[in-house]
Amino acid sequence: QVQLVESGGGLVQPGGSLRLSCAASGIEFSINVMSWYRQAPGKERELVADISSSGGITNYADSVKGRFTISRDNSKNTVYLQMNSLKPEDTAVYYCYTRARFNTPYWGKGTLVTVSS
Repeated sequence: QVQLVESGGGLVQPGGSLRLSCAASGIEFSINVMSWYRQAPGKERELVADISSSGGITNYADSVKGRFTISRDNSKNTVYLQMNSLKPEDTAVYYCYTRARFNTPYWGKGTLVTVSS
């Protein structure tokens, strides 16, 4: 059974930092591209960042470039999202995502990030 479990969300002031984690099980983690998406209230879900299986290639949405960093630890089956210089517009539920065997998509349940003073 595939499980993606996010953690690390919370309330942070503008300009602050958070690190999200996504622990994966039930997949061959080291061969999967991993992604972070987010969905703000009243908006569509959008891609934030993704990372290749080895971690050597990363991609970011323009809105987070230079502020967020995606990374992974294949020995721990975990992908991270370091978020710095947070803005109120970063407020959203953040989801971990991957495609596994037979290209089947899997989503975590999400973790809420609220940026507010």
